[in-house]
Amino acid sequence: MKKAISSPQYSDLISWLKESRLALGLSLRDLGERLNEPHSFVQKVEILERRLDVYEYIEYCKALEVNPKKGLDFFN
Repeated sequence: MKKAISSPQYSDLISWLKESRLALGLSLRDLGERLNEPHSFVQKVEILERRLDVYEYIEYCKALEVNPKKGLDFFN
């Protein structure tokens, strides 16, 4: 099985999350504050250095005000 973090679909998902952050005008630090995480957490996710688990993904989507189900379409 291929590692999720190296798949094109996962990369597309993270790009979508980053675009959502930018569309809201949020900095890495702003999103980190919404997540109660340091800004380095957000940075590592966005540069594909750190993988989100399911719970983190849902919380990330809530913080970005996006529907988590939409992101799953990248894997179809």
